[in-house]
Amino acid sequence: MTRGLRLIFLPMLLFCAGFSAPARAEVVVSFYSHDFGDRFPHAFVVLKGTVDATGEMVDANYGFTATSVSPAILFGSVKGKVESSKPDYIAKSDRQFEVTVDDATYARLLAKVDEWRTRDQPSYSLNKRNCVHFVMELAEIVGLAVNRKSKLFKKPKSFLMEVKELNPQLE
Repeated sequence: MTRGLRLIFLPMLLFCAGFSAPARAEVVVSFYSHDFGDRFPHAFVVLKGTVDATGEMVDANYGFTATSVSPAILFGSVKGKVESSKPDYIAKSDRQFEVTVDDATYARLLAKVDEWRTRDQPSYSLNKRNCVHFVMELAEIVGLAVNRKSKLFKKPKSFLMEVKELNPQLE
């Protein structure tokens, strides 16, 4: 092959190789709030994407709530559970922001979800361990600054907006 042809084909070959390289896998963690109503949880996360190391497709969501909503939650701890919401509930909720995470961070997120899922009962406390506390811990895992002394732990949307204000990179 002549030198001139090599100079033409080599850049074209490299250019085409860029298109055939596998896409980088990633998991996007979206933080949601749902205005108060009769369905729970009012703060939760949605995880979507692909785990880089395994190619596993991710499409999950997690929130934390009381197993049954009654006046008892006003007086102390009650049984709690990690719960996944149906697509219609997610569609009617507000995505406040999202963060893309690597495989190691995704694994830490799942470990934290499992930690909340397996806590000794009663595990839900309106003042100390509610859906906002749950998403706050997940926000910390993905590297976001949070206000652990926030006055907004009973206001999911306001709390997530506070997190957004503390993290200008989310804009």
